[in-house]
Amino acid sequence: MNKIRVLLFATLRQHAGAKSILIEVPEGTDIRGLIDRLSTEYPSLKQDLTTVLVSMNKEYAPENAVIPVDAEVALFPPVSGG
Repeated sequence: MNKIRVLLFATLRQHAGAKSILIEVPEGTDIRGLIDRLSTEYPSLKQDLTTVLVSMNKEYAPENAVIPVDAEVALFPPVSGG
């Protein structure tokens, strides 16, 4: 298993009630798999997770990027403003 830290920002943080989550996923899990898992384990995040931007080890990552061992994944919901 691969233990990763998921950092949450803005509304994701509010809905989860935490700044970060430690989660174990099977080795070879990609970003899409992580998002699906978080949607299941944290239903309050499900709607927000449909449009998040993802950073893995401080670089933007596509949904098909495989998560390396001990990675740090940051999730950012879309923001608007002017």
